Amino acid sequence: MLGRTDSRVRALLILLAFILVAGTLGVRLAYWQVTRRDELAAMAVRESSTTYSIAAQRGSIYDRTGTVLLATSVSRDLLAVDSKDLTPGQQASTAATVVRILGLTGDAAQLATQLVTSGRPYAVLAHDLTPDQSDAIRAASSGSSPTAFGLILSPEELRQYTQPGGAPGTTLAAQLLGFVNRAGQGQYGVEEYYQSVLAGKDTVVAAQQDGAGNLVPDTSTVLEQGYPGKDLELTIDASLQVAVEQELLAAWIADRAKRVSAVVMDPYDGEVYAYASYPSYNANDYMQLANTNPGVFVDPIVSTVYEPGSVFKMMTADAVIGAGVVKPTTMFNDPGHLVLDNGATHVHDANKQSMPRMTFAKGVAWSRNVVATEAAMRLGTTAQAARILYNTWLTLGYGQKTGIDVANEVAGILHDPSVTPWRQIDLANASFGQGMAVTPIQLAQAYAAMLNGGTLVQPRVVKSIGNQDTAAVSKGRVMTPQLAQTLMQMMKEVVTSVPYYASGTLIPGYEVGGKTGTAQIWDTATNAWKVNLFNYSFIGYIARKPGHPDLVVAVRIEEGRPTVIRQGELEMPVMSFELFRRIAHDAITTPYLIPDTQQVPPPPQVAP
Repeated sequence: MLGRTDSRVRALLILLAFILVAGTLGVRLAYWQVTRRDELAAMAVRESSTTYSIAAQRGSIYDRTGTVLLATSVSRDLLAVDSKDLTPGQQASTAATVVRILGLTGDAAQLATQLVTSGRPYAVLAHDLTPDQSDAIRAASSGSSPTAFGLILSPEELRQYTQPGGAPGTTLAAQLLGFVNRAGQGQYGVEEYYQSVLAGKDTVVAAQQDGAGNLVPDTSTVLEQGYPGKDLELTIDASLQVAVEQELLAAWIADRAKRVSAVVMDPYDGEVYAYASYPSYNANDYMQLANTNPGVFVDPIVSTVYEPGSVFKMMTADAVIGAGVVKPTTMFNDPGHLVLDNGATHVHDANKQSMPRMTFAKGVAWSRNVVATEAAMRLGTTAQAARILYNTWLTLGYGQKTGIDVANEVAGILHDPSVTPWRQIDLANASFGQGMAVTPIQLAQAYAAMLNGGTLVQPRVVKSIGNQDTAAVSKGRVMTPQLAQTLMQMMKEVVTSVPYYASGTLIPGYEVGGKTGTAQIWDTATNAWKVNLFNYSFIGYIARKPGHPDLVVAVRIEEGRPTVIRQGELEMPVMSFELFRRIAHDAITTPYLIPDTQQVPPPPQVAP
């Protein structure tokens, strides 16, 4: 007979063990549920929480009237697909539906089909669906007999440029406005310069998710309150902008030029009324252009420089008349060439022929290089003359950014004689606009100072931000009113005393003046001058009332191809001064652009 295996002691020990384990678990449970309750609850909230941003509405852009919409943002759908759980038949049906609704062909249709049949959990098929396409996708994905499966429509913001430009295939003021990329960042022009103003600030929100990752209703909390972007009103007039773009296209075709640019500006407060270049582009198609022709995005008015040629003779006139060494009536001999640097270098007039003795004003009007050189040499020794001329350029805003509110402005290139001393040939070249590089907007700013009584005014393209008007900014007086008046009279003499300029420039009923420039172009690839390609410029003014300019107009024809080539004559179908006349007339006759009783305003407040 076997003995009993149970024992009171053993049972007691087992019971005590159970009590000890239970007590330990109870204490531990109390620790988690009581002591660390709040911490664990917070951890659970964090694990099931998500943060996301609600994009701010980007501000719109209007012309100066506030009625012509140039750029705005709209909501369009992005189309994506989740095909990981689709059967082969569903994938094939979905691919066929997408190709049909989006109207895809060739490589685009093949790529969409590959993405749908890839079995990926998420693949983007298309951006910027039209409302009709979005409706068709929804219809195909629902109903009793769907033909599309796993398709996802997600709203995204799309920037639209609403006005057609003055040339086919372009949008209005494309290079001035720039564009907005997929990430919502402004690129080039006003869109980039005013990115923070236009974009506003996104609202950051926290919310709870359920086990499937869906947001739980009524759990959202705003972490950072955002605000919408502000609207901008530009200083440009849409109707004038169209006209100027049409003029540039016509000149570009006629002159077989690389590019043609123009700026129309108020010389008193710096407001830019028109701002255009051709070739231009359609800002709504920027993505395609980024892959094929990104160079078209570069703005020739503020982002590229060139040797201006004889339009710079007015800067020399400013220096020599301001220094008191020359007057407009000072007489000069012009043998057609000068020997410089002890016979090592020569300066020639364009036709390499002498002219009768003439006044300095006539020398500038006839664009005589020898007269400009001789006038500059009267400033003193070569070193003294170089320093005076260089300082005049700096005073007029060259070698530095104008401060115009457009992205990617460059400062230009000047050669400081205190760093590398000038020779006589350097002084000569400088006197007639060779050996430095400037932008068209710098030329417009400097000429405006000669036309408004001597104040250097900062150009600007935005008239108001939100409900707040922008203010004109002055950089101070750069010449006396008397000198400015003298220089303006010299501009007038250019277009009245030279018959060739008069026939292409004068506008009946208006006073005009300005200065031409034709410059050779150095080819850095061949280290030689380009053959039969020149930069043609004209900077001038138009006035309804004699002595009171209403507008300054700067024109540049880049790499124009002359059709008439004779000694001293490089003629094109549309010369720079003829393009000036067309644009100036368009501007002065634009309704409501210039007040009928415009008075000369006081100089703007000097910037601190």
